[in-house]
Amino acid sequence: MRVITGSARGCRLTTLPGEDTRPTTDKVKEGLFSAIQFDIEGRRVLDLYAGSGQLGIEALSRAASGCVFVDRNPEAVAIIKQNLQKTGLSALAQVVATDSLSYLERPKDAFDLVFMDPPYSAGLLLPTLEKAAKHVNDGGILICESDENAILPDKVDRFTLDRVRQYGRIHVWIYRYTAAEEGSE
Repeated sequence: MRVITGSARGCRLTTLPGEDTRPTTDKVKEGLFSAIQFDIEGRRVLDLYAGSGQLGIEALSRAASGCVFVDRNPEAVAIIKQNLQKTGLSALAQVVATDSLSYLERPKDAFDLVFMDPPYSAGLLLPTLEKAAKHVNDGGILICESDENAILPDKVDRFTLDRVRQYGRIHVWIYRYTAAEEGSE
């Protein structure tokens, strides 16, 4: 697993050993970042269920203004910090050791780009998507990674499903901000 482009291009990232964490494959990551490549620079990012931190690190490498990484696993938190040191991006990051849904209970934080990649079989994706939408600024983007069995809505809060990209059995859902129509409630 490596950083694709930007200031940390080519840097190899460490992942957690074992089967508990499922890193996003390079193929999926390349497709995902191709779809949002013009929506990253200067944006504030939230990487939920961060694992190794590779999605947030890729965004930072591509000139995001900052990223909050959230993972409850202490080993994952250590790996994220190690990867941030290795890429030289630590100054732009905050790593929070807590459950992602609990983190979203904090009312003050707002972001422009949110990555969500919870364990597929845990039933966490829809509740996370619904809570995360409330923390995204107008004009923002929500990105979910799921297996082929996930069912997500076409609209959540102020965000409409823009596209679903399929990479084998992995699906990437991209929601974009939808401005309210004038005169509607």
